[in-house]
Amino acid sequence: SLSLSLSWLHLAAVATMGQFTAVQIALMIGMLISGSINTLSKSIQNSSRQKGLYTEFHCRKVDGNKDAPQFHNRTSCEAHSGYDWTDKSKFDAPWLQTLIMFIGEALALVGLFGIRWYKRRKQSREMEPLIQREAAINTTSDDSSAGEATPTPKIWQPILLLPTLCDLVGTTLAGIGLLYVYASVWQMLRGSIIIFTGIFSVVFLKRKLRPFHWLGMGVTSIGLLLVGLASVLAIKEEGDDENSHSKSQTVLGISLVLGAQVVSATQMVIEETYLKKRKLPALQVVGMEGVFGACLMVLVVLPVVYVIPGDQESRMHHNSYENSLDGLEMIKNNGTLAFFCVLYCLSITFYNFCGLAVTKSLSAVHRTLIDACRTILVWACDLMIRYAGKQKGFGEQWTHWSFLQLGGFVVLLIGTALYNRVIRIDALGSNLVDESTGVSAPSTGTDKRKQVQHN
Repeated sequence: SLSLSLSWLHLAAVATMGQFTAVQIALMIGMLISGSINTLSKSIQNSSRQKGLYTEFHCRKVDGNKDAPQFHNRTSCEAHSGYDWTDKSKFDAPWLQTLIMFIGEALALVGLFGIRWYKRRKQSREMEPLIQREAAINTTSDDSSAGEATPTPKIWQPILLLPTLCDLVGTTLAGIGLLYVYASVWQMLRGSIIIFTGIFSVVFLKRKLRPFHWLGMGVTSIGLLLVGLASVLAIKEEGDDENSHSKSQTVLGISLVLGAQVVSATQMVIEETYLKKRKLPALQVVGMEGVFGACLMVLVVLPVVYVIPGDQESRMHHNSYENSLDGLEMIKNNGTLAFFCVLYCLSITFYNFCGLAVTKSLSAVHRTLIDACRTILVWACDLMIRYAGKQKGFGEQWTHWSFLQLGGFVVLLIGTALYNRVIRIDALGSNLVDESTGVSAPSTGTDKRKQVQHN
């Protein structure tokens, strides 16, 4: 029999906010806003232009802010109306953005240290009367552990290097993909992670998914197909907009974002396999992955991508794949770009903290719905930036195919709701209690990546 859960009615009650405390409301709003800022600030960075270390003068179409390489000198460029001779180039530094992300993650350790300090202070206050009472009667407790603080895990956990490598690759792939697709499409494609996580949990963790899980994954696949198709079909209507790309670039961007979700799903499996028994606090996992990741980026990755041949100017005898020094120079020369880089870094920190707190105080279902609202907010803001802003090179166009993208998003939302049992179908086992504690149960959050999502 088909029985839809009353979860949607439960969600309608969210609007009243009567059943939540002020702290829970603040956490949900904080997660929604910081998550949206995370995506939008990174997208705006990719649309920014500024003079770097090696930027040469070139011709650029003013309306749409797009390069016009067919005009090789200032005279031929300025002879055509609507073109400008400039020394500013586009900010294209996905690996540098990954370093900024890791710095944001590392800041989660500040929250961890703050919580540990508060707990120690609270425990000390509670134990003080007992210690004074024992001193007064001059007795020694037989239980030597009575006054000891609860042991906490060591901060240094080398095992976190494994998920850090996955985080590094996954975030960078997604960042490169964002160069070729709109922020709203990028955000929607991230919903594919439930497909890969579900499959990997069966193959590697030997979990048994119920029929409603497979239905949710199937519906999500259809939604992804519609969103991707809308992105490719909308190319002709975008014209010379700065954010428009060829079909091959758009397909590449979609593939990179989906590939990033495969890596993120792999990270979930690694964390589930190696970290679950250690019972590490989520903020510690996030923070130490940030520390390890930042060290890897500075000492290994950024020097390697500088040496690898590419199309960015550098001091090498050939161009570099990515010149992060040039990117840092652009950030220094552009206050707006620097602001959005700092905003991106801080949004990572706050999103991690709020995401963890929401999962602990409410449930993963609430987190899923907040993520859905995040996608809507990102899309709405991107459209507003496009049509209300003064610079045409920013934001997202609304085309005839945007209706197809909207339909794909609705299908994605339904698929996610089915998978997380927000919409329940009793005939498919949605009403049964999950035996696993992993990806399937909507109220669980045993591993860090289910509790907290970065980007």
